[in-house]
Amino acid sequence: MKAVRIHQYGGPEVLKYEDVPDPALRKDQVLVRVKACAMNHLDLWVRKGTTKSPLPHILGSDIAGEIVEVGEYVTGYKLGQRVLLAPMHFCNHCAQCTAGRQNMCREYTVLGNLVDGGNCELMAVPEVNVIPIPDSLGFNQAASVPLVFLTAFHMLTGRASIRPANVVLVLGANSGVGIAAIQIAKLFNATVIATAGNEKKIERARELGADHVIHHYKQKIGEEVKKITKREGVDIVVEHVGASTWDESVKSLKPGGALVTCGATTGPDVKIDLRFLYSKQFNLLGSYMGTMGELNEVLEHVFSGKLKPVVDRTFPLKDVRAAHEYMENSEMFGKIVLNL
Repeated sequence: MKAVRIHQYGGPEVLKYEDVPDPALRKDQVLVRVKACAMNHLDLWVRKGTTKSPLPHILGSDIAGEIVEVGEYVTGYKLGQRVLLAPMHFCNHCAQCTAGRQNMCREYTVLGNLVDGGNCELMAVPEVNVIPIPDSLGFNQAASVPLVFLTAFHMLTGRASIRPANVVLVLGANSGVGIAAIQIAKLFNATVIATAGNEKKIERARELGADHVIHHYKQKIGEEVKKITKREGVDIVVEHVGASTWDESVKSLKPGGALVTCGATTGPDVKIDLRFLYSKQFNLLGSYMGTMGELNEVLEHVFSGKLKPVVDRTFPLKDVRAAHEYMENSEMFGKIVLNL
C-alpha cells in the first residue's frame, strides 16, 4: 500500500510518500481502507521530533473510511461499511479502561503519535475503535470530527463542568479545538467570547455562534474580556495556545473561574503568580483527549447535525508536504484533510 512515513525528524522534506507492506490483520481487528485523514498540530510536532515517536513512523490521528475485512472474532460490522476511527490507542483491559477512563490508561496515546496513524491506504485497528457513520456525513467531514470534538467536549464537560449561561472564552477560533469549543459551549447556552487573527476569521467565528470576537493581534484579550463582561471576567477559558496567550487567559478569569488547557502550540513554559491563584481561587485544569463514552456522546450531536465539522481545504496524500506547509502558515479556518 501507499503511505507517508518519516524516517527522521525535521521539516516537511522528511515526509516520504512510499510503498509499505499492507498491515497484517489480527483476529480481533478490522481492516479499514482510509478515505480521508484530517491533520492536527500534533502531526507537525511528531514530524519535528517533539514526542520522539518510533521511526519509521506514519502520522495521522483522524481517520474515516470503509471496512474491507473483519477479523474472525469481530461481529456487528460488514464489508463496505462507512466508519470513522476513535483517534486513540489504549489497552482496554486495565482498571482505568474497564472503568471507562481510557485517557488515564498507561498505554493511552493518540493515533499517529506513539503508534502509527492514518496517512496510509489501509489500517488494521481493534474493533473498539471502529464507529459507523451516517450516510449524511461525508468522509472529509467525518475525519474532521474525532480528535478536536472529543478534546473540546472533555475540556468543557469533563474538566471545566460547563453550566448553562456560563461565559466562555475560546482561544483561536480558527483551530479545530476552537471551532468545536464554540459550538459545544453554545449547546449549553453559554455566552461565547472567541479570539481570531483577521477579519475573515472573526466573521467565521461569529457564524459558528460566537457572541463576541476579539482580534488577538490588535487587541489585548484580557482588557477586551473585562469590557465585554463589565469587569466580571469569564467562567471558563478554553486554552490551547500556550505561552503567547497564557497571561491574557489568566487575566480574563473571574474569581473562582476555570482555565482548562489541552496544548501548548506556542510553547510550554508559562508563569503563574501564586498569590492570584489562591486569592482569586482560580482552577487551572489539564485536559488530555477524552474517553470513549465522551466520544460517543459528542458524536450523537454531530450525527444529529447540532455540531458541524468545518473543512478548510483538502490535499491528495501525495501532496502531504504542501499540506504541512499550509498548516504551518496558519492560514486555515477549520480542518486540513488528506485524501486517498
